[in-house]
Amino acid sequence: MNWKAKKNLTSGVIHIFLILGSLCMLIPFVWMILTAFKTKTESISVNPFYIFPAHGWHVENFVEVWNSYNFALLYKNTLIMIALRVLCACLTATMAGYAFARLKFPFKRVFFALILIQMMVPGQIYIIPQYLIISKLHMMNTQFALVFPGIVTAYGTYLCKQGYQSLPISLEEAAELDGCSIGRRFLSIMLPLTRSSLVSLGIFTALFAYKDLMWPMIVCPRTESTTLTAALAKLQGQFVSNYPQIMAGAVLAVIPMLILYLIFQKQFVEGIATSGGKL
Repeated sequence: MNWKAKKNLTSGVIHIFLILGSLCMLIPFVWMILTAFKTKTESISVNPFYIFPAHGWHVENFVEVWNSYNFALLYKNTLIMIALRVLCACLTATMAGYAFARLKFPFKRVFFALILIQMMVPGQIYIIPQYLIISKLHMMNTQFALVFPGIVTAYGTYLCKQGYQSLPISLEEAAELDGCSIGRRFLSIMLPLTRSSLVSLGIFTALFAYKDLMWPMIVCPRTESTTLTAALAKLQGQFVSNYPQIMAGAVLAVIPMLILYLIFQKQFVEGIATSGGKL
């Protein structure tokens, strides 16, 4: 076997393993969708031929779950929470990142080291202090309570700082010679050039906000003010072992992020490549 044939064989084997790995990743998602259309008996059967619904596709699982919970209100709560978290995270991170990358002020390295240390501390440690703040402000069961932990982000500050540092300083020096103030340099020159970092930050902030389960359950115990993921957790408690209806609720909860991914697919992949290369 010559060198070219060995190379093709190796490439083919690697591709087969990657395809098998991709299919394994899809199995839970496909199983969730198929179970949502089954009867309760079919969902707990160990018969391998019950992979697909054997007695018709039962859409009433979706209807019953939809009627049990006000999914329109849950969608609204979740989308508002994600939008506000993305807005706050991008706004605070880009200003802090620019300050740490370009400005000179006392103890700059110390402050930035404290931010990096914050990234190393598990988020669960902050839950009790954050809960006490929200409770003292009498903001339980409000949108502000859902958004509160995402107003500032250490990861976003680091990401934006790296983005600003990758730009040549001569750009700002030329603008300064032309008489641009620091605000004009930031808004008109530097901020547009770090758009890819902000897009990455926005996508990851939206993803983490959507997956956040513990915080909405703590600060928004009322179903009408909580998010999709927290309501889904309550759904599991209400229907206990009725897996088709639990899976139907999960399918309904996945729809917003699926639409978001289809719209921002290119930016999502680029964001993973960008942040993965800098972290």
